[in-house]
Amino acid sequence: MATKLLTSDPRPGLRAHQDSILLSFPELVSHLRDILGVKLVAYIGGVKSARQVSTWADGDGEPGVADRERLRHAFHAASLLRERYDVTTVQSWFKGINPTLNDEAPAQLLREGDPVTGPRAVIAAAKAFAYIG
Repeated sequence: MATKLLTSDPRPGLRAHQDSILLSFPELVSHLRDILGVKLVAYIGGVKSARQVSTWADGDGEPGVADRERLRHAFHAASLLRERYDVTTVQSWFKGINPTLNDEAPAQLLREGDPVTGPRAVIAAAKAFAYIG
């Protein structure tokens, strides 16, 4: 009987990073919607209508560059967390105040924070939560 060795990924989160870059925008929005739900994706994407998120997922339109980037960063963080946690936990993490982020909610920081430092902080916090605890 062959022994199966348990190994850990030497670069945890690499898949989440690659997918956030390589997926087409409609695929990314569709996966993000499955993880976070349509209302949270709409909030991060800067729109009020959940219908707009479905339009993006169908490939019938895209938001502006800044909104697309926010959604890609959100997908990166959500995918990191999804490697370890269920959808409900990931959604709660995005909505809840986070002590690592000066008690701001990750979704709010992505939407309203600095476009460079906000995503970096959110992804670092997601890595810490997923891989350190």
